Amino acid sequence: MKQSKIIPMFSLLLLIPLSIVGCGETDNNLSSGKNIEEVESEIRNDLDNYITNVDFTLYVKSKNGNSFLHSTGNSSESVSYQSASTSKLVTSVVILSLVNDGVLSLEDSPQDYISSWPITGNLSAIKLKHLLSFTSGLSNAPACINFFGADFESCIDNIINVNADSTIPGDVFYYSPSHLQVAGLMAIKASKNTDWSSVFVQFQSETGLFLNSNYDLPSANNPRLAGGMHWTANDYLFFLDALYNKQILTDTLISQLSSDQISTASIGNSPALIALGEDWHYGYGVWIECKENPYNCTQVKKISSPGAYGAYPFIDFENGYYGILARQGELGTFQEGIKLFESVSQKLKNWALME
Repeated sequence: MKQSKIIPMFSLLLLIPLSIVGCGETDNNLSSGKNIEEVESEIRNDLDNYITNVDFTLYVKSKNGNSFLHSTGNSSESVSYQSASTSKLVTSVVILSLVNDGVLSLEDSPQDYISSWPITGNLSAIKLKHLLSFTSGLSNAPACINFFGADFESCIDNIINVNADSTIPGDVFYYSPSHLQVAGLMAIKASKNTDWSSVFVQFQSETGLFLNSNYDLPSANNPRLAGGMHWTANDYLFFLDALYNKQILTDTLISQLSSDQISTASIGNSPALIALGEDWHYGYGVWIECKENPYNCTQVKKISSPGAYGAYPFIDFENGYYGILARQGELGTFQEGIKLFESVSQKLKNWALME
């Protein structure tokens, strides 16, 4: 059944496990008489005293309806930031909205929409669900994905060529931009649009989300769907709000998006494992954060889509809050954003439970 849409009310890296950078011990003082204003003041003080040379905005909201917004320096909730991999979740939801509307199916294959796609071999066995979970076997990315003047559709032929020896879909998880480029072209063709910008404009119009954001890197004509957005913290927070409160997508699709979709697939490339020492698994465009190492989580407690510049969007189901750390440091500093967030995460968890 088609889900009703909403309009918001207002518009690599150091190999250091997260366990040593401050998941935080329980602060018993926060549960012994302090009111929410006092807790927020402590969090602001911690953020202001955090040693970093990058301005940032932290914007979170709890299931109780409370919002917390704090910025440093020249950052604010309306500043436009380059997305890097934070766009993976957005792209996946945009595509899933077409699944939601019956325009696409997770069982569809690229050759159903792309005339040049092979109809034999491992490439022909790819389904949309494999592309969104990064298990399609497309481990190689051609340079055209990053070229300003490249043609989006023609670049898909290059993806085909550099992945001629791809693995069997579902067998290997490989963090790579090629998956979403192919899924994006499927979405363009299935929705009878001319380009990704038109698909995104349709999503903006139907949901009222990301009205101050766009896909423009390396160019609007050749957007990198796995990392080519500009967004504001305002826009991203209201997107997470709509997702958390199930106001976009069906319950089933949200459950699939936020569930482990790589299962027993081998790990071919995982920044979470390489840079964080964490054996997180993957849903559709999101990491399934799990403290069990190796992965052995039977219940999804938290999902996230961190970007290479240090921005960190998340939904914490266990503690009932969600938000975005907006930050644009050097390329390859995503761990720094996570470390910053973790420095106040325990106090935020306590804050999220307060009325």
